[in-house]
Amino acid sequence: MLDIKVCVREVERSLSSELPDELSAGNQPLVMRSLIADWPAVQACRHSPQNAANYLQQYDAGHSLTACLGGTECDGRVFYNSDMSGFNFRSVRMPLTAALQQLAAYADMQKPPLMYIASTNLDRWLPGFRNDNEIHGLAAKQPLASIWLGNRSRIAAHYDFPSNIACCVSGRRRFILFPPEQLDNLYVGPLDFTPAGQPISMVDFKHPDYRKYPKFSEALKSAQLVELAPGDALYIPSMWWHHVEALDTFSVLVNYWWRDSPAYMGAPLAALQHAIMALRDLPPEQREIWRDIFNYYIFDSQTAQLEHIPKAARGVLNPIDAAMAAKIRALLMRALQ
Repeated sequence: MLDIKVCVREVERSLSSELPDELSAGNQPLVMRSLIADWPAVQACRHSPQNAANYLQQYDAGHSLTACLGGTECDGRVFYNSDMSGFNFRSVRMPLTAALQQLAAYADMQKPPLMYIASTNLDRWLPGFRNDNEIHGLAAKQPLASIWLGNRSRIAAHYDFPSNIACCVSGRRRFILFPPEQLDNLYVGPLDFTPAGQPISMVDFKHPDYRKYPKFSEALKSAQLVELAPGDALYIPSMWWHHVEALDTFSVLVNYWWRDSPAYMGAPLAALQHAIMALRDLPPEQREIWRDIFNYYIFDSQTAQLEHIPKAARGVLNPIDAAMAAKIRALLMRALQ
């Protein structure tokens, strides 16, 4: 077990599914104990895994979903294979009923194969679930809700651009979180070849190799730890790194994602990938010039810099709205062709 001395700050909630006032600060993780303890889904899952499966099946829309299946040798870790030519799991399509039956068959095994169903859209695959199990106070943010199912699993540390509330419905979950500035100490893998879309830390948190990853010990000084029980929820701010471990033979997690900027503004990761293509391999002196240009127009941008340009003539230098975003996207598509 990693030596992590700081626990995520907690608030205790009554059975109301109402978000606490402390969440408004938004820049630090927050555990909300018992936030969803009154959900019918949580109550059903407390009886038995079979009761949990029966509860979920009543919402099944009948669409096949994607499951990651790994052998016993992966020890629950969703990761690359040994030479990073692929992954240590295979993806298969199966109905929800078949997935739940498979999990039930693995439940009594001492060392079962990995089964992990990630980020499945609740409204499409389990319509009606949110009518009976919901967090009040999030409607204005128009969150995307997903469900995660599986047995014991270890998901490498990664970040998400949207903010996130992770709700533990069945089974315990352990989270280890790091602030965004720990990027350099987490030994992040490829940007464009990832197990689930997001870049991940290459460090095995269960068996960290400090000779190979010496700066990881520095990252641990900033780490925060929490274990969630069914009914608990965790707020994960945008861009915070989080390692997630499902600790029991049957686990269900529901999470809500939302971004604090309009969707038409696009994904910052796409801008990073374009910048890698266009800027990273320039001669050093040219990169320094472009660093100054980016600072001027983006990171240190100030309205006073634009006062010499009439507002109607500023184009993309004005605040971006949906129409301007669409225009920029069209220009980029033509340029990239």
